[in-house]
Amino acid sequence: MTSKFGFRKAQSTSRRQLLRAAGVGIALPVLDCFQSRVQAAQNETAPRRMVCICTPLGLHPADFFPTTCGPDYELTPHLEVFGELRKDFTVISGLSHPEVGSSHDSIFSFLTGAPHPEIRSGFRNSISLDQFAAEQIGGLTRFPGLSLSAEGFGLSWTRSGAFVPSDLYPANVFARMFLEGRPDEVKLQRQRLSDGRSILDMVREQARQMQPTLGQHDREKIDEYFTSVRELEQRLAIGEQWSQRPKPHVDAQQPQNNMNSADVIGKTRLMFDLVHLAIQTDSTRLITMLLLGTSQVPPIPGVSLGHHDLSHHGQDPQKIAQLRTVEIEKMKVVHELLLKLKNTEEQGASLLDRTMVFFSSNLGDASTHSTKNLPVLLAGGGFRHGQHLAFEPDNPPPLSNLYLSMLHRLGITADKFASSTGTLTGLEF
Repeated sequence: MTSKFGFRKAQSTSRRQLLRAAGVGIALPVLDCFQSRVQAAQNETAPRRMVCICTPLGLHPADFFPTTCGPDYELTPHLEVFGELRKDFTVISGLSHPEVGSSHDSIFSFLTGAPHPEIRSGFRNSISLDQFAAEQIGGLTRFPGLSLSAEGFGLSWTRSGAFVPSDLYPANVFARMFLEGRPDEVKLQRQRLSDGRSILDMVREQARQMQPTLGQHDREKIDEYFTSVRELEQRLAIGEQWSQRPKPHVDAQQPQNNMNSADVIGKTRLMFDLVHLAIQTDSTRLITMLLLGTSQVPPIPGVSLGHHDLSHHGQDPQKIAQLRTVEIEKMKVVHELLLKLKNTEEQGASLLDRTMVFFSSNLGDASTHSTKNLPVLLAGGGFRHGQHLAFEPDNPPPLSNLYLSMLHRLGITADKFASSTGTLTGLEF
């Protein structure tokens, strides 16, 4: 039969297989055996995916940007984290959104390029990059897109300029991805998670029955995938258990900082684990993630001030040193995501080859609220990498030129996006 998108599907099996039980639907990775059974694999081009990540307090320019351009640039403190992936990403300097003024409100225009969010009164946003792409390819997956956030905001906007609510809680995202059925069934599965049991228990017999039909490579792939799901379940269950425990009473005044809500690294890692699973199961091909830009003190050794305070350092060397520590920890979590994608195989390629990961900020230098020379790291997605692309800061191409290149790489035909004047040169083979 033919799907509504024109792809041929076999009657007995589909390209994406589901293991189902009461309240559970687990999408499997693409397996080699399915490729020989289903002609859709021949008719459908390899899926392309996009992940857009914003760290809202910028990155210290001296620690991020190399001083030389081309393939032989030196690794800065922030980029040293990605050392073994050097050939898999490109550092880009000089880009910005024209007519987006210096303000924290520039976050509104991060993926839209809409002018003058800083004026607030009368500002009207436009469609974000992910939602533009979702209009074209969102129907190919269970979820047109995932808008994730570590705090109460997000990056996605509709064509009419309306904000797309973000998922703030990893457990809820996990439930959306893996729990289904009647409300009572879903409630039962949520309780199983809280009790430390696994949704995999419900489908283990189905998986066992599949084993004789699978080759060694497919069995290893399913084992690896189930292990990832179970490890994530265990971390979510630990967080759920702590939320249910009564807090101790102490004879002291309440401190100003809530350390749990300030855990930028822990929450980001959980969300990135979900990003990896969503991509691995082809549950969605479009994901946005806003990292935490907290005023509270993150639980990172050697850090005694809030991230916001550190980012507005005023050239204080002690604050810059602590800021470097916070930012490097963030870079490490991004590196973990890239490495997981790199080490996950799909149809003869890595997920990173098929997934462009755009990591940047709405601020070039939070200390001055500058929106010029935004820090950009673009990884994967089949672009030409292993280089530092440096554009003239006095006459730079708009960041939307990169966005247009990303849309084209997704297979989307578009002549223009936001303020773009064309695609960004230097990324093509």
